[in-house]
Amino acid sequence: MSATVTARWAHVGLNCRDQQATEEFYRRFFGFERARVVEADGARVVFLKSGPVYLELFPTLSEPAFPTAKDGPDHPGTARHLAFQVEDVDAFVAAADGELDVTLGPLAFDEFIPGWRTVWVSDPDGVVVEVSQGFTDQTPEELRAYE
Repeated sequence: MSATVTARWAHVGLNCRDQQATEEFYRRFFGFERARVVEADGARVVFLKSGPVYLELFPTLSEPAFPTAKDGPDHPGTARHLAFQVEDVDAFVAAADGELDVTLGPLAFDEFIPGWRTVWVSDPDGVVVEVSQGFTDQTPEELRAYE
């Protein structure tokens, strides 16, 4: 590229067996709201928004091509998981009142970051969603050690 181009994050597109169930999952547990609905090629595409983050929900009848590990698929060309930050992972899980499909955790990662804690859940279509608390960036000095 000869010119400088500034790109910003736009959205993640998700294939859904049941758009309504998927929309309700992200609305209920992660605060997304419907931002737009588009009819394209005979299919309804739903955009959800939470702050600057968008999810685009596509209808599909096909099943996942690969089995999913507890923290997401490890196959090249696939996203491993979506991730959200909360103040308290245990409170998040408790507030779900048993209605989340927990695939792994909660686990503590204090050996990397004191207070970093994570749980992985599955959405209605099998997409793994990581929910963490306490993640922080490394300082510039710490990052230089990896150069």
